Amino acid sequence: MTTLTRTTTHTRTHTATYLSDVIMGAIGDILGALGINPMTFFTDWDQDQRAIAAWIEEGSLEQVVLECHRPDGTVRPVFEFPITYEPRGEGSANFVNSRAALARYQAKLTSVPSGTRHRLFCTFNGYRTPQPGWSPGTRASTAGLRSTSFGSLAEAPHARANLRFLR
Repeated sequence: MTTLTRTTTHTRTHTATYLSDVIMGAIGDILGALGINPMTFFTDWDQDQRAIAAWIEEGSLEQVVLECHRPDGTVRPVFEFPITYEPRGEGSANFVNSRAALARYQAKLTSVPSGTRHRLFCTFNGYRTPQPGWSPGTRASTAGLRSTSFGSLAEAPHARANLRFLR
């Protein structure tokens, strides 16, 4: 009689790195679909990805927010990436993402006026470790914007990243 055993171990570090990469990639794709110059986003990529991963790993990140600031002073659209945590790593045993579904969704986005800038914000569910390049800021009001949930963008053991679109 033959017995086979398989053990899989995923750490919060793996999950944090994976989810931060998916979120950053989605933001880059969204900026391209909207026609917003992504130069500063790509310049700060490594620093921002490390900060987001560190906050996911420690469980303090509530959400990443992409705001689109138009030349006329309005802020829209806004993309929110809420993070949900599984306390004992009881989430998906696999690393799954919905980037293909996001690509189909992006095809429905309309470009924004020339000169629209982007800003990234992170909100937290408690204390978080300070990270280089990040300082306190104030989010724009989302009053009057309609919210659409994309659902789960990526899942991994310990956490999940979702996506909401406000326009």
